[in-house]
Amino acid sequence: EAAELGKGSFKYAWVLDKLKAERERGITIDIALWKFETPRYYVTVIDAPGHRD
Repeated sequence: EAAELGKGSFKYAWVLDKLKAERERGITIDIALWKFETPRYYVTVIDAPGHRD
C-alpha cells in the first residue's frame, strides 16, 4: 500500500503510522507500539515523534 501511494521508502513506518496525516506527510504524530515474540526474543518496536536534529 505504501508503494502504491509513492511512499515506498516509508514501508516500515507505514506499519505503525495509522493516522492519515502521518502517512501523507511521512512523519510520526502519535506514539505507536508493536510487540511480538520469536522463539528466542521478545521484541518491542516503538515509533515516537521526533526531530531530525
